[in-house]
Amino acid sequence: MKAKRLLERYESGQRDFFKASLAGAKLGRADLSGANLIGANLKAATLRRANLDGVNLYRANLCAANLNRARMKEANLIGAGLDEARLRGAKLPRASLSACNLSQAVLEFADLRGADMVGANLRGARLNKANLGNANLRRADLRDANLVGADLVAADLRAADLSDADLRGADLSAANLEGATLARANLRGAKLRGTRLREANLTRANLAGARMSKAKLRDVLLNEAALRGANLGRADLRQSDLRGANLHGARLRKADLRGANLRGADLTGAKIKPKTLARAKSLKGALMPDGTRYTGKPREGN
Repeated sequence: MKAKRLLERYESGQRDFFKASLAGAKLGRADLSGANLIGANLKAATLRRANLDGVNLYRANLCAANLNRARMKEANLIGAGLDEARLRGAKLPRASLSACNLSQAVLEFADLRGADMVGANLRGARLNKANLGNANLRRADLRDANLVGADLVAADLRAADLSDADLRGADLSAANLEGATLARANLRGAKLRGTRLREANLTRANLAGARMSKAKLRDVLLNEAALRGANLGRADLRQSDLRGANLHGARLRKADLRGANLRGADLTGAKIKPKTLARAKSLKGALMPDGTRYTGKPREGN
């Protein structure tokens, strides 16, 4: 179907374009709000600044499509193919994107507040400065994704895979990352105040300068993680694995370290009371706040 013919039919009141063939169509700034485009082929189509609010694009092919600054509020994109699509600055609040393929897609500055992205494939996607506040990203694949400066406040990322993702300066305050994988992720300077990370994997993650006060880190893998200068005040680190972690200059005031494993960790210059350290399960070989190597149980005191 030609783009001109589609628009003529839409103007005449038609809304059903089930499995329409529109590969490479030029539909920039078009108004297709509320249209049924289930299974449509829009591969490499131009939909820049188009109005797609409420559109049904279930299992549609939008691979490599240009959707920059398109309006897609509450659109149905479940199971759609959007790999390598461009959605820079697109408006997708409360859109349905579960099981959607967005691998290598460009979503810089996109508005995805409250979007349903359960099980979505976002591997290698560019989401820097995107707004994902309150989005549902459970079990999403975000490996190697760029989330620099992204807003993930109160987002649901349970069991999501963020291995090797770049989250520098991202705001994950009050987000739920229980059971998530963040191995080798870069969270330098990220905000994780009150974030739930129970049983998450942060092995070798970079959390230097991260703000993690009151974070829920029980049973978390933080072995060999970089936590230099991080704020972990009042954080729950019970039974956490911090073997070989770099906590140089970290703030751990009133943190709960009961049962934590700090074997071989670097605590040089860390702000922590001896009685707090005394609750750790193991400090064998650790560098203590005064720079000395641990040789025995620290005395409880100031």
